[in-house]
Amino acid sequence: MKSRPVAKPRRGERKSKRVTILDVAEDAEVSFAAVSKVLRNAYGVSDGLREKVNASIKKLGYTPNTAARGMRGRTFVLGTIFPDLRNPFFSDILAGIGAALERTPYQSFLGIEVHSTAPALIQSMIDMQMDGLIVVGSTEPESYLSKVGERIPMVTVGYHLPQITTFDSVNNNDAQSARLTVQHLAKQGYKKLVMLSLETTIGNVIEERERGFLSQAEELGLAGAKVVRAPQTLRDIQVAARRILDEDRPDAIFCWTDFVALEVISVAESLGRSVPEELAIVGHDNTMYCDFEQNSLTSIDQSGEQLGLQAARLLVERIEGRTEAQHLVSQPRLVARNSSAHRG
Repeated sequence: MKSRPVAKPRRGERKSKRVTILDVAEDAEVSFAAVSKVLRNAYGVSDGLREKVNASIKKLGYTPNTAARGMRGRTFVLGTIFPDLRNPFFSDILAGIGAALERTPYQSFLGIEVHSTAPALIQSMIDMQMDGLIVVGSTEPESYLSKVGERIPMVTVGYHLPQITTFDSVNNNDAQSARLTVQHLAKQGYKKLVMLSLETTIGNVIEERERGFLSQAEELGLAGAKVVRAPQTLRDIQVAARRILDEDRPDAIFCWTDFVALEVISVAESLGRSVPEELAIVGHDNTMYCDFEQNSLTSIDQSGEQLGLQAARLLVERIEGRTEAQHLVSQPRLVARNSSAHRG
């Protein structure tokens, strides 16, 4: 029985196959090594060579084989894990990470702790051979994070552990954030202060802010300053805000994040409490919504974009071989707006 001849592709047709670095090198009329250097963003690559290779990459639709790169020791993929995306401050951090990686060969993949836990996400990213991790707002214990840092280069954002050696961290001076807030409110004439904080089992960022709030209030003689904690769900924030306004009747509320502060403004206005005439409200993070005229929210600026930039920079340094831990702490500033205007 005769075998059937294999049909040859028609003229002008090209067999469907994965585009390789060799194809890019041939199209750009450069060596394999030159293409590899451009992909790795290696030192000494000229702008002309980079443009030539990138033009061929775009023309041919070349995409790196991540699995193969992983077997060679690096995938140029980083994992970024957030606790959720309800807080608009996290988008500022993400923008900073993206800006830092823009001129590098690294790409960032996003993981959200909504339907999974941080350990499960971290393990998945390790299994996918990602080169490093940025973990934002973690509530995992120090012992667990320390072990993760022994397995893969890692940077945390929003986790004060200056003594840790297995990973890097980038933080705001959170105690100072609260101190600035109390100083501002006292100067504006407010005397009965409440901090609406986050109900959490772990999370030393919140602990630092609470500590700074209470210690500064005590130093200024603001008797009765207290901390009230609530989960971050919308319903829980509303219930906590109503209870504070009905029972504690403060003249100023410091909220641990802008997301919460904006909801407290809504609750206060629904109860007939005018802001700032009867009640001052201060947020934290200075997200873009603070500057909207209808909000005009006084807030602590900790520059989320800078935190993201620094975190990505430190992670790439870790991947490239740095072993000594670095723990960066940025200094906040208070941006005053109408929500905490001076009491007449």
